[in-house]
Amino acid sequence: MDEALLRSLTPGVLTVLVRRGADFAAAEDAVQDALVEAVRGWPADPPRDPKGWLVTVAWRKFLDAARSDAARRRREDRLDEEPAPGPVPAVDDTLQLYFLCAHPSLTPASAVALTLRAVGGLTTRQIAQAYLVPEATMAQRISRAKRTVSGVRFDQPGDVGTVLRVLYLVFNEGYSGDIDLAAEAIRLTRQLAAHVDHPEVAGLLALMLLHHARRAARTAADGSLVPLAEQDRRRWDTRLIAEGIEILQAALARDRLGEFQAQAAIAALHADAPTAEETDWVQIVEWYDELTRLTRNPIVRLNRAVAVGEADGPRAGLAALAELDASLPRHTAVAAYLHERDGDLATAAQLYAEAAHKAPHLAERDHLTRQAARLNARRRR
Repeated sequence: MDEALLRSLTPGVLTVLVRRGADFAAAEDAVQDALVEAVRGWPADPPRDPKGWLVTVAWRKFLDAARSDAARRRREDRLDEEPAPGPVPAVDDTLQLYFLCAHPSLTPASAVALTLRAVGGLTTRQIAQAYLVPEATMAQRISRAKRTVSGVRFDQPGDVGTVLRVLYLVFNEGYSGDIDLAAEAIRLTRQLAAHVDHPEVAGLLALMLLHHARRAARTAADGSLVPLAEQDRRRWDTRLIAEGIEILQAALARDRLGEFQAQAAIAALHADAPTAEETDWVQIVEWYDELTRLTRNPIVRLNRAVAVGEADGPRAGLAALAELDASLPRHTAVAAYLHERDGDLATAAQLYAEAAHKAPHLAERDHLTRQAARLNARRRR
Protein backbone atom coordinates (compact mmCIF):
# COMPACT_ATOMS: atom_id res chain seq x y z
CA MET A 1 0.00 0.00 0.00
CA ASP A 2 1.43 3.39 -1.08
CA GLU A 3 0.80 5.47 2.02
CA ALA A 4 2.46 8.50 0.42
CA LEU A 5 -0.11 8.35 -2.38
CA LEU A 6 -2.97 8.26 0.11
CA ARG A 7 -1.57 11.22 2.01
CA SER A 8 -1.16 13.23 -1.17
CA LEU A 9 -4.74 12.53 -2.28
CA THR A 10 -6.40 13.27 1.05
CA PRO A 11 -6.51 17.12 0.83
CA GLY A 12 -8.03 17.04 -2.66
CA VAL A 13 -10.69 14.51 -1.66
CA LEU A 14 -11.53 16.56 1.42
CA THR A 15 -11.91 19.69 -0.72
CA VAL A 16 -14.32 17.93 -3.08
CA LEU A 17 -16.57 16.82 -0.22
CA VAL A 18 -16.63 20.30 1.31
CA ARG A 19 -17.54 21.81 -2.06
CA ARG A 20 -20.39 19.32 -2.35
CA GLY A 21 -21.86 20.64 0.88
CA ALA A 22 -20.32 18.54 3.67
CA ASP A 23 -19.14 20.44 6.76
CA PHE A 24 -15.43 20.11 7.36
CA ALA A 25 -15.57 17.84 10.44
CA ALA A 26 -18.02 15.42 8.79
CA ALA A 27 -16.01 15.46 5.54
CA GLU A 28 -12.84 14.70 7.48
CA ASP A 29 -14.46 11.71 9.18
CA ALA A 30 -15.80 10.43 5.85
CA VAL A 31 -12.38 10.71 4.21
CA GLN A 32 -10.77 8.85 7.11
CA ASP A 33 -13.34 6.07 6.70
CA ALA A 34 -12.59 5.90 2.97
CA LEU A 35 -8.86 5.67 3.69
CA VAL A 36 -9.52 2.71 5.99
CA GLU A 37 -11.40 1.01 3.12
CA ALA A 38 -8.50 1.77 0.79
CA VAL A 39 -5.95 0.24 3.16
CA ARG A 40 -8.05 -2.91 3.38
CA GLY A 41 -8.99 -3.27 -0.29
CA TRP A 42 -6.40 -1.68 -2.55
CA PRO A 43 -3.59 -4.20 -2.10
CA ALA A 44 -5.78 -6.92 -3.63
CA ASP A 45 -7.71 -4.76 -6.11
CA PRO A 46 -6.14 -1.33 -6.78
CA PRO A 47 -8.45 1.15 -8.58
CA ARG A 48 -7.58 2.72 -11.94
CA ASP A 49 -8.50 6.17 -10.58
CA PRO A 50 -7.44 6.33 -6.92
CA LYS A 51 -8.71 9.86 -6.31
CA GLY A 52 -12.05 9.17 -7.99
CA TRP A 53 -12.42 5.99 -5.93
CA LEU A 54 -11.70 7.86 -2.69
CA VAL A 55 -14.16 10.64 -3.57
CA THR A 56 -16.92 8.13 -4.34
CA VAL A 57 -16.41 6.07 -1.19
CA ALA A 58 -15.94 9.11 1.06
CA TRP A 59 -19.11 10.75 -0.28
CA ARG A 60 -21.05 7.55 0.33
CA LYS A 61 -19.66 7.41 3.87
CA PHE A 62 -20.68 11.02 4.42
CA LEU A 63 -24.24 10.39 3.19
CA ASP A 64 -24.55 7.31 5.39
CA ALA A 65 -23.40 9.29 8.43
CA ALA A 66 -25.75 12.16 7.59
CA ARG A 67 -28.72 9.80 7.28
CA SER A 68 -27.78 8.13 10.57
CA ASP A 69 -27.52 11.50 12.30
CA ALA A 70 -30.87 12.61 10.88
CA ALA A 71 -32.49 9.39 12.10
CA ARG A 72 -31.03 9.87 15.56
CA ARG A 73 -32.35 13.43 15.72
CA ARG A 74 -35.78 12.28 14.63
CA ARG A 75 -35.74 9.86 17.57
CA GLU A 76 -34.77 12.72 19.88
CA ASP A 77 -37.55 14.93 18.49
CA ARG A 78 -40.08 12.33 19.57
CA LEU A 79 -38.95 12.67 23.18
CA ASP A 80 -40.77 14.95 25.57
CA GLU A 81 -38.66 17.90 26.61
CA GLU A 82 -38.72 16.72 30.21
CA PRO A 83 -37.33 13.23 30.83
CA ALA A 84 -40.04 11.01 32.31
CA PRO A 85 -39.47 9.84 35.90
CA GLY A 86 -39.30 6.24 37.04
CA PRO A 87 -37.77 3.06 35.62
CA VAL A 88 -37.68 2.27 31.90
CA PRO A 89 -38.84 -1.23 30.96
CA ALA A 90 -36.66 -2.03 27.97
CA VAL A 91 -33.20 -1.36 26.54
CA ASP A 92 -33.22 -0.06 22.97
CA ASP A 93 -30.63 -0.40 20.23
CA THR A 94 -28.99 2.92 21.06
CA LEU A 95 -27.81 1.78 24.48
CA GLN A 96 -26.62 -1.52 22.99
CA LEU A 97 -24.55 0.47 20.47
CA TYR A 98 -22.94 2.36 23.34
CA PHE A 99 -21.77 -0.95 24.79
CA LEU A 100 -20.59 -2.31 21.45
CA CYS A 101 -18.51 0.78 20.67
CA ALA A 102 -16.82 0.43 24.08
CA HIS A 103 -14.97 -2.58 22.63
CA PRO A 104 -12.26 -4.30 24.74
CA SER A 105 -9.73 -3.83 21.92
CA LEU A 106 -9.87 -0.06 22.48
CA THR A 107 -8.45 1.98 25.31
CA PRO A 108 -11.18 3.62 27.41
CA ALA A 109 -10.29 7.08 26.04
CA SER A 110 -10.50 5.90 22.43
CA ALA A 111 -13.72 3.99 23.06
CA VAL A 112 -15.36 7.07 24.54
CA ALA A 113 -14.24 9.27 21.65
CA LEU A 114 -15.43 6.77 19.04
CA THR A 115 -18.83 6.31 20.69
CA LEU A 116 -19.40 10.03 21.05
CA ARG A 117 -18.69 10.48 17.35
CA ALA A 118 -20.43 7.40 15.95
CA VAL A 119 -23.46 7.10 18.27
CA GLY A 120 -23.67 10.27 20.32
CA GLY A 121 -23.62 12.50 17.27
CA LEU A 122 -21.03 14.95 18.65
CA THR A 123 -18.59 16.62 16.27
CA THR A 124 -14.86 16.07 16.51
CA ARG A 125 -14.49 19.64 17.77
CA GLN A 126 -17.03 19.12 20.57
CA ILE A 127 -15.29 15.92 21.69
CA ALA A 128 -11.89 17.64 21.61
CA GLN A 129 -13.24 20.42 23.82
CA ALA A 130 -14.61 17.86 26.28
CA TYR A 131 -11.18 16.18 26.47
CA LEU A 132 -9.21 19.46 26.54
CA VAL A 133 -7.09 18.47 23.50
CA PRO A 134 -6.62 20.04 20.04
CA GLU A 135 -9.18 19.08 17.42
CA ALA A 136 -6.48 17.53 15.19
CA THR A 137 -5.35 15.29 18.06
CA MET A 138 -8.89 14.08 18.65
CA ALA A 139 -9.44 13.46 14.93
CA GLN A 140 -6.39 11.21 14.89
CA ARG A 141 -7.56 9.39 18.02
CA ILE A 142 -10.97 8.68 16.50
CA SER A 143 -9.43 7.56 13.21
CA ARG A 144 -7.13 5.12 15.03
CA ALA A 145 -10.11 3.76 16.96
CA LYS A 146 -12.01 3.19 13.72
CA ARG A 147 -9.05 1.37 12.22
CA THR A 148 -8.68 -0.76 15.34
CA VAL A 149 -12.26 -2.01 15.31
CA SER A 150 -12.64 -2.24 11.52
CA GLY A 151 -11.54 -5.87 11.46
CA VAL A 152 -12.91 -7.18 14.75
CA ARG A 153 -16.18 -8.85 15.68
CA PHE A 154 -18.49 -6.82 17.90
CA ASP A 155 -19.36 -9.75 20.13
CA GLN A 156 -17.51 -8.49 23.23
CA PRO A 157 -19.31 -5.47 24.64
CA GLY A 158 -17.33 -2.93 26.62
CA ASP A 159 -17.48 -2.26 30.33
CA VAL A 160 -20.02 -0.19 32.22
CA GLY A 161 -17.44 2.42 33.23
CA THR A 162 -16.70 3.38 29.64
CA VAL A 163 -20.39 3.60 28.78
CA LEU A 164 -20.98 5.82 31.82
CA ARG A 165 -18.19 8.13 30.69
CA VAL A 166 -19.78 8.46 27.26
CA LEU A 167 -23.24 9.16 28.67
CA TYR A 168 -21.76 11.75 31.02
CA LEU A 169 -20.04 13.62 28.19
CA VAL A 170 -23.13 13.46 25.96
CA PHE A 171 -25.21 14.91 28.79
CA ASN A 172 -22.67 17.67 29.40
CA GLU A 173 -22.77 18.66 25.74
CA GLY A 174 -26.56 18.73 25.84
CA TYR A 175 -26.56 20.58 29.15
CA SER A 176 -24.52 23.37 27.56
CA GLY A 177 -27.13 24.01 24.90
CA ASP A 178 -28.86 21.06 23.20
CA ILE A 179 -31.75 20.12 25.52
CA ASP A 180 -32.78 17.10 23.48
CA LEU A 181 -29.29 15.63 23.77
CA ALA A 182 -29.38 15.98 27.55
CA ALA A 183 -32.81 14.34 27.72
CA GLU A 184 -31.57 11.47 25.55
CA ALA A 185 -28.60 10.91 27.87
CA ILE A 186 -30.96 10.79 30.86
CA ARG A 187 -33.27 8.37 29.07
CA LEU A 188 -30.41 5.98 28.28
CA THR A 189 -28.99 6.24 31.79
CA ARG A 190 -32.41 5.35 33.21
CA GLN A 191 -32.40 2.25 31.01
CA LEU A 192 -28.91 1.35 32.16
CA ALA A 193 -29.91 1.79 35.82
CA ALA A 194 -32.91 -0.48 35.28
CA HIS A 195 -30.68 -3.31 34.02
CA VAL A 196 -27.31 -2.83 35.77
CA ASP A 197 -27.07 -2.91 39.56
CA HIS A 198 -24.11 -0.59 40.09
CA PRO A 199 -23.84 2.40 42.47
CA GLU A 200 -21.98 4.51 39.91
CA VAL A 201 -24.82 4.07 37.40
CA ALA A 202 -27.17 5.39 40.07
CA GLY A 203 -24.68 8.14 40.89
CA LEU A 204 -24.58 9.31 37.28
CA LEU A 205 -28.37 9.26 36.98
CA ALA A 206 -28.68 11.30 40.19
CA LEU A 207 -26.08 13.77 38.92
CA MET A 208 -27.92 14.24 35.62
CA LEU A 209 -31.28 14.75 37.30
CA LEU A 210 -29.93 17.28 39.78
CA HIS A 211 -28.24 19.32 37.06
CA HIS A 212 -31.18 19.04 34.68
CA ALA A 213 -33.50 20.30 37.42
CA ARG A 214 -31.82 23.71 37.16
CA ARG A 215 -32.12 23.95 33.38
CA ALA A 216 -34.95 26.47 33.23
CA ALA A 217 -33.11 28.91 35.51
CA ARG A 218 -29.73 28.72 33.80
CA THR A 219 -30.49 31.29 31.10
CA ALA A 220 -32.34 34.61 31.05
CA ALA A 221 -35.05 35.56 28.56
CA ASP A 222 -32.40 37.01 26.21
CA GLY A 223 -30.42 33.76 26.28
CA SER A 224 -27.64 35.06 28.53
CA LEU A 225 -26.16 32.79 31.21
CA VAL A 226 -27.36 33.14 34.80
CA PRO A 227 -24.72 32.11 37.39
CA LEU A 228 -25.81 29.57 40.00
CA ALA A 229 -25.82 32.11 42.83
CA GLU A 230 -28.16 34.40 40.86
CA GLN A 231 -30.63 31.79 39.62
CA ASP A 232 -34.29 31.99 40.59
CA ARG A 233 -34.55 28.81 42.67
CA ARG A 234 -38.32 28.85 42.35
CA ARG A 235 -37.77 27.77 38.73
CA TRP A 236 -35.82 24.67 39.74
CA ASP A 237 -37.68 21.40 39.20
CA THR A 238 -38.25 20.12 42.74
CA ARG A 239 -39.58 16.80 41.42
CA LEU A 240 -36.30 16.01 39.66
CA ILE A 241 -34.30 17.23 42.68
CA ALA A 242 -36.22 14.95 45.03
CA GLU A 243 -35.78 11.98 42.71
CA GLY A 244 -32.06 12.68 42.25
CA ILE A 245 -31.43 12.97 45.99
CA GLU A 246 -33.35 9.76 46.70
CA ILE A 247 -31.35 7.84 44.07
CA LEU A 248 -28.09 9.31 45.40
CA GLN A 249 -28.82 8.41 49.03
CA ALA A 250 -29.52 4.80 48.05
CA ALA A 251 -26.24 4.65 46.11
CA LEU A 252 -24.15 6.20 48.90
CA ALA A 253 -25.65 3.74 51.40
CA ARG A 254 -23.87 0.93 49.55
CA ASP A 255 -20.50 2.41 50.61
CA ARG A 256 -18.88 2.02 47.17
CA LEU A 257 -18.07 5.64 46.45
CA GLY A 258 -17.21 6.67 42.89
CA GLU A 259 -16.67 9.95 41.10
CA PHE A 260 -20.26 10.28 39.82
CA GLN A 261 -21.68 9.78 43.31
CA ALA A 262 -19.27 12.43 44.65
CA GLN A 263 -20.26 14.87 41.91
CA ALA A 264 -23.92 14.17 42.59
CA ALA A 265 -23.38 14.84 46.31
CA ILE A 266 -21.99 18.29 45.45
CA ALA A 267 -24.95 18.98 43.14
CA ALA A 268 -27.35 17.84 45.89
CA LEU A 269 -25.84 20.29 48.39
CA HIS A 270 -26.40 23.12 45.92
CA ALA A 271 -29.95 21.94 45.22
CA ASP A 272 -30.76 21.57 48.91
CA ALA A 273 -29.76 25.14 49.84
CA PRO A 274 -32.80 27.48 50.07
CA THR A 275 -30.59 30.41 49.02
CA ALA A 276 -27.07 30.80 47.66
CA GLU A 277 -25.96 32.31 50.97
CA GLU A 278 -27.11 29.19 52.84
CA THR A 279 -25.03 26.79 50.72
CA ASP A 280 -22.94 24.41 52.84
CA TRP A 281 -19.59 25.26 51.23
CA VAL A 282 -17.55 23.52 53.94
CA GLN A 283 -19.18 20.20 53.10
CA ILE A 284 -18.83 20.91 49.38
CA VAL A 285 -15.06 21.37 49.86
CA GLU A 286 -14.96 18.01 51.64
CA TRP A 287 -16.70 16.34 48.72
CA TYR A 288 -14.28 18.01 46.29
CA ASP A 289 -11.45 16.54 48.37
CA GLU A 290 -13.00 13.09 47.87
CA LEU A 291 -13.47 13.75 44.16
CA THR A 292 -9.85 14.88 43.80
CA ARG A 293 -8.71 11.68 45.49
CA LEU A 294 -10.82 9.60 43.12
CA THR A 295 -10.00 11.33 39.84
CA ARG A 296 -6.83 13.44 40.14
CA ASN A 297 -8.59 15.67 37.61
CA PRO A 298 -7.22 19.25 37.35
CA ILE A 299 -10.69 20.62 36.51
CA VAL A 300 -11.97 19.15 39.79
CA ARG A 301 -9.19 21.00 41.61
CA LEU A 302 -10.15 24.19 39.77
CA ASN A 303 -13.73 23.87 40.96
CA ARG A 304 -12.45 23.06 44.43
CA ALA A 305 -10.59 26.39 44.46
CA VAL A 306 -13.91 28.18 43.95
CA ALA A 307 -15.46 26.21 46.80
CA VAL A 308 -12.50 26.99 49.07
CA GLY A 309 -12.93 30.66 48.22
CA GLU A 310 -16.56 30.47 49.34
CA ALA A 311 -15.86 28.43 52.48
CA ASP A 312 -12.64 30.07 53.73
CA GLY A 313 -12.55 33.39 51.91
CA PRO A 314 -11.23 34.59 48.52
CA ARG A 315 -7.58 34.71 49.66
CA ALA A 316 -7.72 31.00 50.48
CA GLY A 317 -9.36 30.35 47.11
CA LEU A 318 -6.62 32.28 45.30
CA ALA A 319 -3.97 30.31 47.20
CA ALA A 320 -5.58 27.04 46.05
CA LEU A 321 -5.79 28.41 42.50
CA ALA A 322 -2.10 29.33 42.50
CA GLU A 323 -1.23 25.64 42.77
CA LEU A 324 -2.87 24.90 39.39
CA ASP A 325 -1.72 25.29 35.80
CA ALA A 326 -2.84 28.72 34.55
CA SER A 327 -3.54 27.26 31.09
CA LEU A 328 -6.47 25.20 32.40
CA PRO A 329 -9.80 26.07 30.75
CA ARG A 330 -11.69 28.70 32.81
CA HIS A 331 -8.70 29.25 35.11
CA THR A 332 -8.72 32.96 34.22
CA ALA A 333 -12.47 33.24 34.85
CA VAL A 334 -12.09 31.67 38.29
CA ALA A 335 -9.22 34.02 39.09
CA ALA A 336 -11.38 36.97 38.04
CA TYR A 337 -14.22 35.86 40.31
CA LEU A 338 -11.97 35.36 43.33
CA HIS A 339 -10.23 38.71 42.81
CA GLU A 340 -13.64 40.40 42.63
CA ARG A 341 -14.65 38.68 45.89
CA ASP A 342 -11.40 39.99 47.38
CA GLY A 343 -12.25 43.56 46.37
CA ASP A 344 -9.59 43.94 43.63
CA LEU A 345 -11.97 45.21 40.95
CA ALA A 346 -9.29 46.40 38.53
CA THR A 347 -7.56 43.02 38.38
CA ALA A 348 -10.91 41.23 38.24
CA ALA A 349 -12.16 43.33 35.32
CA GLN A 350 -8.95 42.71 33.38
CA LEU A 351 -9.14 38.97 34.03
CA TYR A 352 -12.82 38.80 33.05
CA ALA A 353 -11.93 40.43 29.72
CA GLU A 354 -9.07 37.96 29.19
CA ALA A 355 -11.33 35.04 30.06
CA ALA A 356 -13.94 36.24 27.56
CA HIS A 357 -11.39 35.96 24.75
CA LYS A 358 -10.64 32.37 25.76
CA ALA A 359 -14.26 31.25 26.25
CA PRO A 360 -15.26 28.28 24.04
CA HIS A 361 -18.94 29.25 23.71
CA LEU A 362 -20.62 32.50 22.67
CA ALA A 363 -22.96 32.59 25.69
CA GLU A 364 -20.03 32.22 28.08
CA ARG A 365 -18.03 34.85 26.19
CA ASP A 366 -20.91 37.32 26.41
CA HIS A 367 -21.36 36.63 30.12
CA LEU A 368 -17.69 37.25 30.92
CA THR A 369 -17.64 40.39 28.76
CA ARG A 370 -20.61 41.76 30.70
CA GLN A 371 -18.87 40.94 33.98
CA ALA A 372 -15.83 42.97 32.89
CA ALA A 373 -18.05 45.87 31.77
CA ARG A 374 -19.96 45.80 35.07
CA LEU A 375 -16.79 46.07 37.14
CA ASN A 376 -15.33 48.82 34.93
CA ALA A 377 -18.56 50.79 35.36
CA ARG A 378 -18.36 50.38 39.15
CA ARG A 379 -14.79 51.64 39.18
CA ARG A 380 -15.73 54.80 37.23
CA ARG A 381 -18.41 55.82 39.73
